[in-house]
Amino acid sequence: MASTTLMNVSVKCEYALRAVFELALRAGSEPTRIADIAERQGIPQKFLESILAELKKSGFLESKRGAEGGYMLGRPAELITVGEVIRSVEGGRTGRATLASGGALDFFWEKVDAAVAEIIDRTTFADLVREWRERQASFVPNWEI
Repeated sequence: MASTTLMNVSVKCEYALRAVFELALRAGSEPTRIADIAERQGIPQKFLESILAELKKSGFLESKRGAEGGYMLGRPAELITVGEVIRSVEGGRTGRATLASGGALDFFWEKVDAAVAEIIDRTTFADLVREWRERQASFVPNWEI
């Protein structure tokens, strides 16, 4: 069954989340080059450059210039929530796109939006890294033929 989402985020936002996730995976190590983030996360490098600059301006990232330069988290992954990054990139919006207010189901969509906001606001990038690593560790390839 294919997964679906109730949340509409832009491609730019998806790439920003992937970039912060990649840097959270490498937290505590040397700065990560833009080309490495782009390759590991499947993000076009030119697009990523502008996204990283915006994330840096918002305080999520820091950068180091020079041959050993690159990007790193601006604060610990435990202190960066998914919701913060989404709101920063999407200009404050975290809910679904609406047709118009006054619809018969507005009360329902408001509850859905509140539930989504609760999840993204309590999920940190440290949580995502931990869960990703647990999932990777539980995957054991079966090489039997």
